[in-house]
Amino acid sequence: MLTAVDHVQLAAPPGTEDALRAYYVDVLAMTEIPKPPALAARGGCWFQAGSVQLHLGIEEDFRPAKKAHPGLTVTRIKAFAARLAAKGARVTWDDNLPGHLRFYSEDPVGNRLEFLQPR
Repeated sequence: MLTAVDHVQLAAPPGTEDALRAYYVDVLAMTEIPKPPALAARGGCWFQAGSVQLHLGIEEDFRPAKKAHPGLTVTRIKAFAARLAAKGARVTWDDNLPGHLRFYSEDPVGNRLEFLQPR
């Protein structure tokens, strides 16, 4: 009996933690949260905003997914998109989901992210 999504795990190549921190903290305004010590040894980093957690794990043979992505609900989506664009992130609007405003962007390692707001 599912009640919620605890977190979404995305992958990243080795040595990209600083770039991920710059994006997820400075651009998306998330907070980095500590990984448990046994998991921290593997590298990567975890981020949170409200009840949303994104975990970035290190994958040696990393290739960003072309289609797979988390869908993240936001408020004030147009202001949020402008913030991302002002910080150098690509924003691609998509009008194909009835009842929603939405756009796609990518993190520094190419992970696709969907941001949406119900109309």
